[in-house]
Formats: sequence, C-alpha cells, structure tokens
Amino acid sequence: MKLTHGKAVLVMVAVALMWSIAGVVTRQLEHARSFEVTFWRSFFTMLSLLVILPLWQGKNVFRNMHWSSKSFWISGVCWSVMFTSFMIALTLTSVGNVLVTMSVGPLFTALMARIFIGHRLPLRTWVAIGVAGAGIAYMFGSQMNMGQPGALVGCLVALTVPMAGATHWTVVQKAQAHGDQIDLVPCVLVGAVISSLVTLPLAFPFAASGKDMAWLGMLGLVQLAIPCTLSVICARVLKAPEVSLLALLEVIFGIALAWLGANEVPGQTVLLGGALVIGALLVNEILGWKEKTNAV
Repeated sequence: MKLTHGKAVLVMVAVALMWSIAGVVTRQLEHARSFEVTFWRSFFTMLSLLVILPLWQGKNVFRNMHWSSKSFWISGVCWSVMFTSFMIALTLTSVGNVLVTMSVGPLFTALMARIFIGHRLPLRTWVAIGVAGAGIAYMFGSQMNMGQPGALVGCLVALTVPMAGATHWTVVQKAQAHGDQIDLVPCVLVGAVISSLVTLPLAFPFAASGKDMAWLGMLGLVQLAIPCTLSVICARVLKAPEVSLLALLEVIFGIALAWLGANEVPGQTVLLGGALVIGALLVNEILGWKEKTNAV
C-alpha cells in the first residue's frame, strides 16, 4: 500500500478521527469501567488483527514476522504502552492533566527524530508544534489540578504515552532510512497482545454487559486495529514529527464527537484552543505543499 504525501496526510486525518471515537463510545457503556475497558479494547484489537493481517498480507504473515528484530519488539512494546497507559493515567488524575501532558508528543517526536535520525525540521513545523501544544494546554489548562492525590503520578504515567509514541515513530522511520525490509504493521498486534496480558489481572471481576461488549468490540476494530495499522503505513511517507502533529487532531475530533454524541458542550477555552491546533496544522501543511510546488 503506497501513498503520496498528500494522501498520507488525508489518511492520518482519518486515523485521528477513528482514534477520537473512544470518548463518545465509552459514554455508551453500561457497566464496564477502567481496566476492564482497556483489557477488552486491546483483546478485540488482537482478535481483529488476527483476521485482518492474514486477509491483507497472506496466510504466512505470522511466520514472516521479524521475531528476531530489535525494532520489531521495540515497536510492539511501544504500542502496548500507548494502549495501556492512557487508561491507567485516567484512573490517577483528571482528563485535563492527562491531555495536557500528552500534548508534548510532537515535541518529543521532533527531538527524537532530530537526535537519532538526523531529521532537520523546517521552522514552520517547529512553530506549528509550539502553537498546537499551546492550544491544547489552553483548552485544558483550567482543569489542571496538581494538588489532587495521585496527580503527579498520573501525569508521569500519561507522559509515557507521548514518549512511547515518539520512540515508535522514530524506530519506524529509522528502519525505513536504513533500508531495512521490516514490516512493522504486525507490531500493532504484538502491542495488543501485551496490553491484554498486562491488564487482564486488573480487569477482574468482569462487569461488561452484552451491549458493552458490542461497543468494546467496535473500539477494538475501528478505534485501534484499523487506524493504528494505517498510521504505520503513513509513517513510511510522512516524517515522524508530522505524524505526531497530525495525531493531535484526535483531541479536536474527540471534543466534537462528545458534543454531538454525548451532549458535552465545549466551553469557550476549548473552542479557542481547538482553533489554534487546527490553524497550526493547516498552516503547516499549506506551507509545506507550497514549498513542494515551488520546488517542482
């Protein structure tokens, strides 16, 4: 599956939209909570990929996995951290604390890509990272409450999500840069397996209803399995910081869906902060497109 830069950007926008449905879907759950939600979501992601990967890449996909590759396992562990840490952080501190902490993702990714791959980012991308991060901080800054019990620990746990994401995108692009013929798409499956195993003991006793299981099954397929696989494919075309920056749209889409689907009306700070994020992304992509056009 080969993408042009423009198509990869559009696919990443779709990926962010699919990632963003978690909030509005969890509002529909009747009994499942916390670690049980994390477990079933990862478990259904694993089941979905066990079907999707053979259909897409052939029945030998599991035999052809690069089990001996360091990059393969690093990527898989990073996915498991991203699948798991977000929910753990939410059990320790507020949503605002978690989202503000995670907004440093593009900066982490840009720094790691610069140090380990040697990517030189244009000034416009550094500015976009700063503006988008400021926008999310403004959106949720009023909710920051470091005085609550466990807040600091929760923020430290949340910090592992952008750190894992930055590591993953850097590993993907480093492998591409060195010409390694390693398919890192199955690493999403590895991450789902690890996340399921880690959260299973914490998920008992199960309380999910039949309706809950249907929603969680949809999350596993539509919110994790499909978009995470597509994001790895996009990372073959887009630079790691650009992938991470576009992923911030998940927050904006999540707010809009919660507004439409769960009647959670955003305040003025959320709307203004969201406008900053979207504006930063649009300006960065438009300027990048103009640079490519002028170069041709």
